[in-house]
Amino acid sequence: MTDKFRNNPELKPLLNKIKHDVAALDGKALPLKFMEVCGTHTVSILKFGFRHYFKDSIKFLSGPGCPVCVTSACDIDKMIYLAQQGHHIVTFGDLIKVPGTHSSLEKEIAKGATVDVVYSPLDALNIARNTKKEVNFIAVGFETTIPVIAGLVLDTYAQQIKNLSILCLIKTMPNVLRFLLSQLKGEIDGMIMPGHVSVIIGSEPYEFIPREYGIPCTVAGFEPVDLGLGIQALVSQIALGSPAVDNRYKRMVKSEGNRAAQELISAVFQECDVAWRGFGSIPKSGLCLNEEFINFDAEKRFHIKVNDEVVQSACICGDIIAGRKSPIDCTLFRKKCTPENPIGPCMVSFEGACAAFYKYGE
Repeated sequence: MTDKFRNNPELKPLLNKIKHDVAALDGKALPLKFMEVCGTHTVSILKFGFRHYFKDSIKFLSGPGCPVCVTSACDIDKMIYLAQQGHHIVTFGDLIKVPGTHSSLEKEIAKGATVDVVYSPLDALNIARNTKKEVNFIAVGFETTIPVIAGLVLDTYAQQIKNLSILCLIKTMPNVLRFLLSQLKGEIDGMIMPGHVSVIIGSEPYEFIPREYGIPCTVAGFEPVDLGLGIQALVSQIALGSPAVDNRYKRMVKSEGNRAAQELISAVFQECDVAWRGFGSIPKSGLCLNEEFINFDAEKRFHIKVNDEVVQSACICGDIIAGRKSPIDCTLFRKKCTPENPIGPCMVSFEGACAAFYKYGE
């Protein structure tokens, strides 16, 4: 299946044409600056050599599409607080090593905390059934994983499981992009939109970007041909002076998205303001449980109180996910900060820019 998009003989001519078309742009300063919003796109761009191949013509900027990376230190502290209270924590593996203000879940495990790593949120149901402890599922992610988290809430409610709660830290994509673009006016020439998120929400929610900011967009997949077609779409829009949202991932993404998944999300969650690492609080950029399911909200149920002061650190993960800096600009990168000893979340998650730069090079 992937050979069609990875080992395609048309790929090399496509990339050569893109490079030629960029060089032929009239009056456009090079290199062009394209932001790949999704962390998986960051990995693919480095893994398949796009960053190196286009180094003189296109500069790729990481965006806020790594869910672990954008989770604030304050929210990490909330997880740690619950673990310290003796609760059974259920989470995705990427969160284990992410440092909070003074600790991490990994350090709390060493002190005796009970933390289970799962691949599906629904695994939390079986864990809750087989323990008398309070079980807290750490709900982190974007629209890609939110439908499954909504399913967990509905199943917990239907099965009347009383010892399972949700620490709701999930975020949504459109409003953080609006916030980011308001900060980076004139600094981005094009955007590669997140493929996984777009499967759920579709391409329509991005229409405000070309309309209000005049920036070309493309929805792209993750294989080399997918990326090539997406980059070609951006260059073509720039050459024509006609910014739009160009869907080059139609085998997976519809303009309207997945209506059933959207309805499932809206049945359980409502919009709310949430904190993002490096950005602060952004209005209506996340989801919280609606009133019907508020009893499953761990933050309200257990009255979590943590210090929300920003602790200064040499880690520049916040600047990296905002497209302002690159991992190679960080004084800690490859020195004090490594996958074995991550100082910030961008080095923890496999989708993090620092982890990708460390593994695949600059």
